[in-house]
Amino acid sequence: MAAPPKTQVFTVIVVSDHSQAIRKFRVPQKWLKKAAYGGGAVVLVGLLVLGHYLSLIGSSSENAVLKEENAQLRSQILLVQEKVAHISATLDRVERFDAKLRTAVTQLQDPERNLAIGPVGNTEGEPSIPGPAPAAEASIAALPGKLGSLETEASRQEQSLRELQEYFDDQRSLLASTPSIWPARGWVTSDFGTRIDPYTAERKMHQGLDIATPHGQPIYTPSDGTVVFSGTEGAYGKVLVLDHGYGVKTRYAHLSEIFVRLGDRVKRGDKVAAVGNTGRSTGPHLHYEVRVNGIPENPRKFILE
Repeated sequence: MAAPPKTQVFTVIVVSDHSQAIRKFRVPQKWLKKAAYGGGAVVLVGLLVLGHYLSLIGSSSENAVLKEENAQLRSQILLVQEKVAHISATLDRVERFDAKLRTAVTQLQDPERNLAIGPVGNTEGEPSIPGPAPAAEASIAALPGKLGSLETEASRQEQSLRELQEYFDDQRSLLASTPSIWPARGWVTSDFGTRIDPYTAERKMHQGLDIATPHGQPIYTPSDGTVVFSGTEGAYGKVLVLDHGYGVKTRYAHLSEIFVRLGDRVKRGDKVAAVGNTGRSTGPHLHYEVRVNGIPENPRKFILE
């Protein structure tokens, strides 16, 4: 029968500096192994605990950062919602102003001049975009819809105001083309309408105004226009015709001089001719006519002075 293997033993000698006593400790190898394993386990557990602790610290720091970012995002969302509500209120005021302008335009508009100006969008008188949302709905998900509504409303208002601008531009042009001032200073000796012809003694339609004034007195254009005729025309003598657009033309007869040529553009108040006595005339005067689409109209209807 074989003898059991001897257990290896390590001897530890401890010498004291004071008493110089010597002590010996016999430590079996297997104890050292167990101590090493135990120490390693303790170190490993310590490292695991340390790692977990550091992880918790990192998570806590990250959570603090996320909380701060979340608070900032909430603040920004509230700010955006306030701006959305402000823009919505502004667009609502613009829409009400737009409606007032269109009402005024409808009241002033000539029914024969259809410029297709009418209400657009909401006709109920209610805001087309809701006001500030309740706090419970203050979320990121609600913002895209609100911003989309604002974009649609802004585009609609832009188109509406563009139509109004075009209308008022047209009205400004019409006003500039309306013969609204007297072409010459003097006194009216023969008005628009039926009268006794001074040469034939017959009742005839007088298609304009006769304005008596000294020979050579200046004649001014009553509105913006273009010279479409400048020359002599039978009993009317020297004649000037201006086209003011919108079917409106003015005619000046018995002139002594004409200062503009065919095709010239003139502005209201420009001196275009001088009073004379040419053609069939009883004395120096201006025969002044206004025709709309070729039909004679009473010039007094257009004069605002």
